[in-house]
Amino acid sequence: MTYPPLTIILIDTHRVANVAGTQEPIYGPSAIQSVDKQAEATPFTELRPQDLKWTAMDSTSVETQTFYLIADNGHVGMVQVIYSNVAGIRTTCQFNTKVFYPDKKKPNLWTSDALDSCGFDERMLSFYADGCAVTLSEDATSYSVKSAVNESSVVNLTVSRIAPGFQVGSNGTSYFGTDPHHPWGSMRHCFWPRCHVEGSIITRDGELDFKGGGLFIHALQGMKPHHAAAKWNFANFQSPTYSAVMMEFTTPPSYGSTVVNVGGIATDGKVICAGAANSAQHTETKIDPDTEWPEPIAASFIWHAKSVDGKTVKAEVAGALDPRLDKIDVMEKVPGFVKTLVGGVVGTKPYIYQASHQTLHGRYSAKVVLLTN
Repeated sequence: MTYPPLTIILIDTHRVANVAGTQEPIYGPSAIQSVDKQAEATPFTELRPQDLKWTAMDSTSVETQTFYLIADNGHVGMVQVIYSNVAGIRTTCQFNTKVFYPDKKKPNLWTSDALDSCGFDERMLSFYADGCAVTLSEDATSYSVKSAVNESSVVNLTVSRIAPGFQVGSNGTSYFGTDPHHPWGSMRHCFWPRCHVEGSIITRDGELDFKGGGLFIHALQGMKPHHAAAKWNFANFQSPTYSAVMMEFTTPPSYGSTVVNVGGIATDGKVICAGAANSAQHTETKIDPDTEWPEPIAASFIWHAKSVDGKTVKAEVAGALDPRLDKIDVMEKVPGFVKTLVGGVVGTKPYIYQASHQTLHGRYSAKVVLLTN
């Protein structure tokens, strides 16, 4: 399998909740029970089939399955199912596809389509809708992702894990609420950090072969998303030998602007390490004149954890980012149900910045990954 030397996707979403009528009271940092507390005793657990079940909450929530694609031919893409519940009154589903073309030879492809007749199999492991299916194999080692809901992006992919999946701590979940025994919200991530991808996405300009590598993330925000997180950082590293993923969010001031960072490193057949002591920093920024937000133009991602056999593992990817692949006006692009969750959006300007770099200088190597005290 051939990978680009490095791919990073950086997300910086600013304070969606800072709008009239949607702020929460100041509960303080004690009102979030971060997954890093679990990780102190159990750094990570490998995923079992039951850990991949859809929760499909009957209260306000957003649940996603996202497949990040890195093709041998240079294309970078994403396909995603979003299952959302608004106040227990309405459930909506969406299928999103995004393709970045090599060297920006063509404009990015983005499609987002509402799904009808959504449901799950009896085990809650596979998702179905009219013209769309995301199906987990019987042995729970691969997903089939098919969608014909948009003629601009007909998806037919198989994503197979070549390393175990993991979740940080015992269940990958941070809880929100002043009573730890009765939380009113949650945030969960589980990962297949290292995958092999086969298949294609057919566009109006032709078929794109996505044979290559990938990453799968199942996430659940068990509350209003903008109440759980004000800012995100996400890194996805793929190489011929190693894969690394990092997901970091910062809560709004209502929960003390608490930073939660989960991630891990894998190689073929093995999770090397995973935990919640990682860090992501924007080491250089510039003011985006369109948004007035500090756009990251250099970043540092540090993984720091114990391996299964107790060794200290540290890896870093750091340096300047290529010119961004995309800048997304969240409120312009997100489905209507997310806008409903946010409420009266007056004056908010959340944006996503995405960058991909294939030659970023850093100290990520076998010698660094397995650094032992």
